[in-house]
Amino acid sequence: MRRFLTITCCFLLAFASLRATDRPTLPLGSALPDFKLPATDGRDYTPADFAQAELLAIVFTCDHCPTAQAYEERLKKLVTAYGARGVAFLAINPNHAEAVRLDEMGYTDVGDTFAEMKIRATHHAFNFPYADDGPTQAVVEQFGAVATPHVFIFDRSRHLRFSGRIDDSEREELATHHDTRDALEALLAGREPAVAHTKVFGCSIKWKEKADDNQRWREKVAHEPVALAHADAAALRELRANAGTGKLRLINAWATWCGPCVAEFDELIEQNLRFRHRDFELVTLAAQFPDEEPKVRKFLQQHQASTRNLIFATTDKYALIEALDPEWGGALPYTLLVGADGKVLYRETGSLDFLALRRAIVPALNAITPWGGLSPTK
Repeated sequence: MRRFLTITCCFLLAFASLRATDRPTLPLGSALPDFKLPATDGRDYTPADFAQAELLAIVFTCDHCPTAQAYEERLKKLVTAYGARGVAFLAINPNHAEAVRLDEMGYTDVGDTFAEMKIRATHHAFNFPYADDGPTQAVVEQFGAVATPHVFIFDRSRHLRFSGRIDDSEREELATHHDTRDALEALLAGREPAVAHTKVFGCSIKWKEKADDNQRWREKVAHEPVALAHADAAALRELRANAGTGKLRLINAWATWCGPCVAEFDELIEQNLRFRHRDFELVTLAAQFPDEEPKVRKFLQQHQASTRNLIFATTDKYALIEALDPEWGGALPYTLLVGADGKVLYRETGSLDFLALRRAIVPALNAITPWGGLSPTK
């Protein structure tokens, strides 16, 4: 039950059974809608770019959705297996980036902006063009994709012959019905697919009208209470040990007079909003004298730091530095990512590389509580 609640808090699950208010999904037999979309490889793609292909598979997918992530490698395998047989593939991100809330990005290192799409396509070596429909959503409006991922396969005359899922389980080892592959085999052989339409499962499309909801959520979290407590050497040793919490703990030592600390602080707080619904805790530690508490508290309130916030409890800074981490040389900012077992997973002196940090956080969180698409053994 806990895992189910965690997953549903992170992203909305969508099925192909449509309500009257949903965008209708493109019916089987429909002609391929026209489009012109920029892709991460620097090209703009239109239907004419795939004119020589026997079949065209269009897959609506995205960066932030864990279900979409679970299918990335399988999609690459399909491209490898069927590209030489005359099947062209185009992946399209349908999501309006400003409509994706930070707490919907707790399973990803990057969001759904075009710049972040380029990062993911490169990092995961996509072997297919990855195009962005997010700013206008004109293409996904025509297709009526329900969730990410959602596959549409068009025949040689560019009429829709299959609409649905890649297979029937995010966990590849549990999949028994390989619907996209079976549809491709049938169409390449000149046959009708035995199954031409299936439901799809994954994250809902983030339509642009949800951007207002995102802004309201931002305003709500901005009014969360801000607290500040003192931490002595014993408290810092306990903080660093992270014993018995069952959580991933991110500790950031900073100061109001530290330029790099102040410059990155808002982005640091955003990491908390991304991951706090999972087994994650962000602790800010003001490495300042106890009598500077008013200045620290004011800063935290101004930056809406509804995290666990600490300040040095004594004037012996060197003893407190040693208590938190003997490897800390004393420079600020200083960041530790401590696993649920107390091991340091990431350590950084100076300004943070937030992408590298998230790439340490996400797998560590998945190891603590795997989401539905990830095998507990992985």
